Amino acid sequence: MFLKVHHSPGTGDIVAVCDRELLNTTLRHGEVSIQVSEWFYGNCPASEEAVAEALRKAGNINLVGKRAVRLAIELGLVTQAGCIMIGEIPHAQVYSL
Repeated sequence: MFLKVHHSPGTGDIVAVCDRELLNTTLRHGEVSIQVSEWFYGNCPASEEAVAEALRKAGNINLVGKRAVRLAIELGLVTQAGCIMIGEIPHAQVYSL
């Protein structure tokens, strides 16, 4: 997986995680499309343990991919019902208000 933490003073950090094979692709389903870019998701591979640690600390999360979403579900951060599917690929967002 790829992991990037966006530091945003005043609004909280955003943890972005995507499955490795999705980086630099565009996912489309009907009128919905998501660009899985290095700018947002980073370009350094991260272990599942590192991703889990970052997700546990995060207030705001953006996930794309079967492994990334599965990990967040296992950690109790999202539910399957709380995800959208873009074709066969799950996508989830978590926000702290």
